[in-house]
Parts: sequence; structure tokens; C-alpha cells
Amino acid sequence: MRDNFKRETMCVQSGWKPKNGEPRVLPIYQSTTYKYESSDEMGKLFDLEKSGYFYTRLQNPTNDVVAQKICDLEGGVAAMLTSSGQAATFYSIFNICEAGDHVICSAATYGGTFNLISVTMKKLGIESTFVDPDASEEELNKAFKENTKVVFAETISNPSLVVLDIEKFAKVAHSHNVPLIVDNTFATPINCRPFEWGADIITHSTTKYMDGHATSVGGCIVDSGNFDWDKYGDKFKGLTTPDESYHGITYTKKFGKAAYITKATAQLMRDLGSIPSPHNSFLLNLGLETLHLRVERHCENAQKVAEFLENNDNVAWIDYPGLKSSKYYELAQKYMPNGTCGVISFGLKGGRDASVKMMDKLKLAAIVTHVADARTSVLHPASHTHRQMTDEQLIEAGVAPDLIRLSVGIENVDDIISDLKQAME
Repeated sequence: MRDNFKRETMCVQSGWKPKNGEPRVLPIYQSTTYKYESSDEMGKLFDLEKSGYFYTRLQNPTNDVVAQKICDLEGGVAAMLTSSGQAATFYSIFNICEAGDHVICSAATYGGTFNLISVTMKKLGIESTFVDPDASEEELNKAFKENTKVVFAETISNPSLVVLDIEKFAKVAHSHNVPLIVDNTFATPINCRPFEWGADIITHSTTKYMDGHATSVGGCIVDSGNFDWDKYGDKFKGLTTPDESYHGITYTKKFGKAAYITKATAQLMRDLGSIPSPHNSFLLNLGLETLHLRVERHCENAQKVAEFLENNDNVAWIDYPGLKSSKYYELAQKYMPNGTCGVISFGLKGGRDASVKMMDKLKLAAIVTHVADARTSVLHPASHTHRQMTDEQLIEAGVAPDLIRLSVGIENVDDIISDLKQAME
């Protein structure tokens, strides 16, 4: 049962609950297997008649404790860790989709997510339609088909920084009897809790702010427990009819609100792997303990840097939801009144060449294929993370050719601004 703590306290206290004489700090259960006294005991675990551990590919005590902490932070009923954010995105969709199904996704998404859904999942027989996140309800309704199973979007898109109207997307998804999955990586549960606005499932790349130190790749899926799979049983047969690959279990009947995560663990993780190492989960937990402190500093620094860039003569344009000039300012105030994230997108007046040249002149900020950790960093998505996309797809995803993704760290903000100033000069 979740303690009735504030999010700041959850970051520190949720998850690991040591008993008398046990380690105060979460132990690393670095073991692939677990010993039992009898064959019958082990058999009950394989039948899902008892809860426990028998093989780390499915479950591990360190991993489960950290998953529970993230579950508490988001206000969900169950969660599972994965080896990467990409794995979390794939599992979250594939858990309820199969060949012949259809996915609707916001066009403003991370390049890897765009490719996963549009290319790789298409090879599995799952079709997709990408929609403008700013589209009206009427326009969104037109994207649905009889075989649509899920809607996927990001609370704050990477790197275009589009703020999702969560209530609008949830309303439309639910009117078509499908769940809304939201990637909450950039906002984190410190700044936004999508379940409170109608989202059904949340994913995270824990590699980013949650880890916070660029040490461990990871992901997480959290289920709200609010979507009624049985009500639309004909659409979600994987959850509402017997799973012959697992002793004929019907997940919704046996596990209730935990059905979605149990199926993802017992079926997808069993068959596909993608479990995080216990040591990586241990490091993730250390990051989570200071998440509330770091996110506040990231947002405070990013706001000051964004205001500096907005008033700099070398800057052609800037997107940051915390600026009143942003088209997403009002949505950000609604869903994330305490701050959005530490990422800023902007371009220079000299275009793509000027943006690349300026990045090469930076001294404090590093050019890295990463975002959202303690150190300030930059990336040119059109050349790096989104380079597999055509110019047309780049524009559709909100990625301009000259876009610089600046991830503002937790250093002294004056030093960050000085570095940008000297590089632009």
C-alpha cells in the first residue's frame, strides 16, 4: 500500500522498506536465480499461484523495489522496469497490440519512438497513423479505425517541446474505447502526473532525469489501473481471454487491476527479455532520491537561460514552454504549473551551419547523444538522433534543420549563460 506522502518524500522513502536488522540502503540482488526447498513451491511460482522470485529475467527484488517507487510517484497500481526507454515504449504498446492492429501516435515524438512505431512495428503487422498534437478533437477522431487499439503521445515532446493537451487526447481515446499511453520522461512525476488528467498508462526513459547522472540506461511502464479492459474484452483479448502460453490464465480475472503489468511481465519479459540489471536499478534508485531537488534546479536554470536566449540578437527563434511567448505556455501552466523541464530548443540566425558551428565552440556544454542529466549538454537532432528521418518527416515531428536541443544542467546558471554567449560571439 502506498504511503500518503508528498512526492518529495516518496523520492526518498518509497520502495525499499527494511525490516528489523535489514540493510537501510536498498541491496543489489545480483543473482539470476533463487533457491526453494521443494519442487512444489517452485511450481506454484511458475503457475502464478504464488508471488516470488525464480529467475531475474522475469523479476528481481532490486528491480521491483525501484519500480514500486516510480509507481508511487506516478500514482499507479503496478509498474515494471525495462532495460531502456525504447523497450518500455515497445512493451507498453505490444502488450495490447498484435498483427492487424492500428496505433495512433502524436507526430511530435522522439525520433527513436517515431521509427519504432512507423517502421519496426509495421514489420510486425501493426499499422500506425501520426497525428498533429495540436489537432482539434474532430481532426483526431478521423484518425481512428475499427482496429485502433491505443493512442500514444509524450507530455513534453523530445526535442520539439510540444506540451500535450492530455485531457483532450484522453477524451478522444476513451470515446473510441482505447487507452492513452503517455511518455512522461521530460516532465517527470515531479512536474506532471498524467493519470490525474486521464492518461491510462505512463512510460519513462529512466535514463534521463530519473537517473540524472548519465550512468544507466533504463525504462519503466506504470499502469493506472483505471482502464476497464473487460468492458472492451473483444478488443483486448490478450488480457480478457485465456493465455494458452501460461496455463490458460485470464489476466483480468486473476489479477484485476494488476492485469496489464502482470501480462507484460509474465508474457513479454519472459519471451523478449529486456530486463534491467539489478546494479543499474540500484543506481537509478540513487538518482530518484534526489529527483525532486534536481528537477527544480533544472527548471530554474532553464527558465533563466531561455530568457537570455529570447533576448539575444543571434537567436532566430526559441521554444521553451516556460516562456510567455511560447504557444504552449497556457497548457504548461495547466498541466505543469511548477515547471516543465530543463530542455530548450532554439535556432540561430545563420541557420543550420551557424547552429553546428556554435555548438563546436562551447566549452562547458558537451555535445552528447543524451539529454536531461546533471551536466549541460547540446545536440543537433537533424544530424544525430533524427538523422534517419526525411526533411518532410523532420518538419512533421517539429524538428527544424537548425534546431539545437540544449539540455540545461544544474551548474551555476551564470556559467551556462557565459558559455553560450562566448560560443555565439
